[in-house]
Amino acid sequence: MTKLASIDEGTVRKAYARWEPVYDLVFGELLAPGRRQAIDVINRREGSVLEVGVGTGISLPQYRPHLRVTGIDLSPEMLAKARERVERHGLDNVEALLEMDAANMTLENDSFDVVVAMYVLTAVPDPAAVMRECERVCRPGGEVLVLNHFSDGQGVIGFIEKVSAPAASLIGWRPEFPRAAIMVCDRLELVETQSLSPFGIMQLLRFAKKR
Repeated sequence: MTKLASIDEGTVRKAYARWEPVYDLVFGELLAPGRRQAIDVINRREGSVLEVGVGTGISLPQYRPHLRVTGIDLSPEMLAKARERVERHGLDNVEALLEMDAANMTLENDSFDVVVAMYVLTAVPDPAAVMRECERVCRPGGEVLVLNHFSDGQGVIGFIEKVSAPAASLIGWRPEFPRAAIMVCDRLELVETQSLSPFGIMQLLRFAKKR
């Protein structure tokens, strides 16, 4: 298995602070198709949603009003923008936006019907720990959704991932990131994989938490 490039919490915080002013411009439309597809899946469910790595809240207006949404993020700068977005759009279904380490959530066990992490796991110091926390706070019978790029080391894209990997600590995420890095939870069963835009390099993984 590929050894993951090292990213510490300080690196993540600095990267988030650098990206915050242009986050929506750079990542908004570019990653919008995958984000929409993930939220379309969530909108067919009922109950409570936890968005891990909510960032500037770019996804929040897309959740249907019947869902009760909580977002967490490590970046106070991004959370400030998310709170402004909630107020601007009058999103009464957003119950809380919390500054929190996704690898050590201060949330109770079995709290949410859906837990979603979109474009997050490549940018955390310990993705396996984050997955275990997602498993913990998801209710039995609920879903954990992961939207991310996963590398396979093949072709031109694999070459680009490999040569970019040493820059992980500078850009704030890992270009080289195998799916095996998050397949660590005994109670999460992978039930569906979808390849998404842009260019089919993103994947949406749907996990069901065993009862």
